[in-house]
This record gives sequence, structure tokens and C-alpha cells, in this order.
Amino acid sequence: MFDERNLCLLLDSYKITQWQQYPPNTTNIYSHRVPRGGLFEAVTDFGLTYSLKKYFQTPVTRENVAEAYSFCADHFGSVKIFNWNGWQHVLNKHGGFIPLRIKSVPEGMTIPVKNVFTTIENTCPECYWVTNYFETLLMQSWYPATVCTYSRECKKVIKKYLELTADTLDGLEFKLVDFGVRGVGTMEEAEIGGMAHLVNFKSTDNMPSIMKCRQYYNERMAGFSIPASEHSTIVSWEQGGEVDAYANMISKYSDQPLYACVSDSYDINRACDEYWGKILKNKVLAGKGTLVVRPDSGDPVDVDLECLESLGRNFGVSVNSKGYKVLHPKVRLIQGDRVDYFMIGEILEEMMRKHWSAENISFGSGGKLLQDLNRDTQEWKIACSSAVVEGNERPVFKSPKNGNKTSKKGRLGLYTNGVTHDGKQHYITREEGRHDDILQLVYENGELFNTPKFSEIRERAAV
Repeated sequence: MFDERNLCLLLDSYKITQWQQYPPNTTNIYSHRVPRGGLFEAVTDFGLTYSLKKYFQTPVTRENVAEAYSFCADHFGSVKIFNWNGWQHVLNKHGGFIPLRIKSVPEGMTIPVKNVFTTIENTCPECYWVTNYFETLLMQSWYPATVCTYSRECKKVIKKYLELTADTLDGLEFKLVDFGVRGVGTMEEAEIGGMAHLVNFKSTDNMPSIMKCRQYYNERMAGFSIPASEHSTIVSWEQGGEVDAYANMISKYSDQPLYACVSDSYDINRACDEYWGKILKNKVLAGKGTLVVRPDSGDPVDVDLECLESLGRNFGVSVNSKGYKVLHPKVRLIQGDRVDYFMIGEILEEMMRKHWSAENISFGSGGKLLQDLNRDTQEWKIACSSAVVEGNERPVFKSPKNGNKTSKKGRLGLYTNGVTHDGKQHYITREEGRHDDILQLVYENGELFNTPKFSEIRERAAV
């Protein structure tokens, strides 16, 4: 039966042919992984441990190699394309484990773009070809790193407005909920992206990601959720039964700390002003928990302000020490439609302008958190920067006449560059070899090193 996780075949097709393309007597190929720029000025790295544990801790078998040989003969129409002897060496000399050495920044660390994040090289001179053979698989780490970065930048925006308009940062780590399972293409994407979000927040409806945090990062429970309705459970009561649907939510879940109810099925203004604010007000106040009202249509900025004003009129408000209005503690708002990094800022800015504290609202994001990103969001690449040929090390780089894709050359390390007047740690990429290199050994010849705990990753990523 075909093995869909055959490590010999998890790559771009043309990689199969490249073992014949290096100069004669090449013994070492050294590459590096780097975000060249993009949306944000710094990147929070995450996800390499997942890839290494999933794909590189299990040795390649003779069956895998035979299957790959046959498959590539059909794919290319030639038996000469596949590196049969090279893979036999991996099997016989290395027991099927890939002879690579990988060093990387500690997961959760935030480093400015244009710096080296990971270095990759072969450890066996006869296996020079393995370094970039696995570029395809290792390059996919762009995804969790980019989601982690995006999620963290959202957290920074929310924190900024809490600091400006609230008396406390309590609850910051629950202010952005992952709604993204249905918004991505596969369950694996949901798992990986969801784990990346959980580095920064503890609120999620992404069940697969929580299980993967337990499996790959030994985090027993990385995220939490609350009872919540969807439109189907509300509109099934029919339009005339909307109040009964809301009352049912109160009766079933008001003993929980939080429960959320989507309230725009027909008229969000009527729902806030009449149903929640008058007919059901006393029931909401009598419950132990807090009702979280969710609008899900219309312009988010306008609708959220309308809901806050309506709920404030009916449930009452207090004014915190910074002069901003806070809803009664039994009612809050969550915005879950069209939420991205920019919309969060727009909503919170308008709330502040209208004297509402950011503590009144949380956010949910799905496809925009986990799907509306790509490799070029932070311009990720893996590039060869050094080779040993005929026993001599040579710097390797490209410098195209057109464009700005000149690459780094040589063997690289990442170092601190002192602390400047702004209090921020600065970093610089330069030739490796100093004792204070931030890059850590994470993989060598099938063995993992410096495997992080999820709590450590969260601590490093804290804003």
C-alpha cells in the first residue's frame, strides 16, 4: 500500500533530480531559513518542533525507498533520475535517519526580519544532497511562524487599547478566539495554525489544535472555550421564537462563567434593545455567568458601537479610573465577522473615541487568522549560503541584476547587538562561530535537542 508519509517523496518533483547537479566532489551543502521582509518588521518563530517530530524521528525504510524508486520511474519516465545509491547509503550507514544538522532560534522568540532563523546542513559528506532535498518540507514552517506572528501582532493591538482604556490587562489572553477550523483547507492546517495562535492566546474553538499541542508539545490543555450558539440553533426556533431561543440559552448556560449567543439572525438592534435589554434582562442579571452578545453582520465598527450603546442603556454602565465606560459585568460583546489585524484596530480606536473601554469586547477570527496568509506575507525563503567542494569551503549566494533578492553568504549565526536606548534587544546575523550564537541545535541525525515546552514558548512570545 502506498505510504502517503513516505519521506522520500514529500518534496517538489524537481528536487529528486538535484543530487546530480552539484559540482563534483561536493561534500557539504549549508542552507539557511530567513524571512526577508513582509507585513511585520519582526517574526515570532514557531512550529519547527512539530515538523521534526512528525517527519524526521521515524527512519526511512527499504520499502519507502523501493516505493519512491518505482514512483519516480513512472513520474519522470526514467529509472536514472532517482538517487538509488544515495538512499541505500542513508539506509545502510544511518539506519534510515536523515543525516542533517539543524540549528534554529528558540520557538516563541521574536526576531527582526532579514535575520537568519534556521541553518541546515548535511552531517555525512556522501549525503551533501539531503540538505536542500528537504527544503520543501522544512519551508512549510513558514505557516505556523506567520500565523504566530500575526496572532501576536493582534495581541499587541488589543493590549495597547486595554492599557489606554482599561484598569487591568486581565483577560488579555482570552481576547482573540480562533474560529478557523472551517476556514482552512485541511485539518492539518487547522492543527498547525491553531497551535500557532495558542502561543499567544488561550481562547479557541479549534479542537484539533488543542489535541496537537498535547501530542507534540506536551501541553495538557492549551486552550479553552465556552458554550455558544450558532445561527442554526437560533433560527430553528423561527423568527417569532427568537426570544424563546435566547431564554433557552440563559436557562441552559447561565451557570457557566461565560456563554455566547449570536443575535443578528433578524435584527441585532432589536435583539440588544428589546430582547436582551428588556424582556430577558432580569434573567440575564439573575444568572451566575456573563452573557456575550455576538453580532455577525453589517459594518463591524458601526454595529459594535450600536450594540454597546444599546446594551449600555439597558444594563447600565460604570466609568473606570481612566474615564472609559464599562458595561454591567453580566454582559459583554464579541465581534466574530470580518475580524483581522486591521479591523481589530479600527474597532478599538472607534470605541476609544466614543469613550468605551476595550474590556467590553472580545474578537473571533477564522479564515483571516489562519488562511489569509501566505509565504510572502513575511517573504520566507530557504537558500544555500555555503558549500564544501574539493575540500574547500566556498560562500554561495545569488545576486540578480534585477530585483532585491541578493542572498546571504557563508555559514551564519544570530547574535545580540546590544541594548539600545529604546530598551529593545537588537539582533544581527553574522558569520557563525561565536559562543553566544542564539541558534540552538534542534536536530541531528534523527535525534532532537532543546525541545521546548509550550509554556516556555508562550513565555518567550509574551507581549
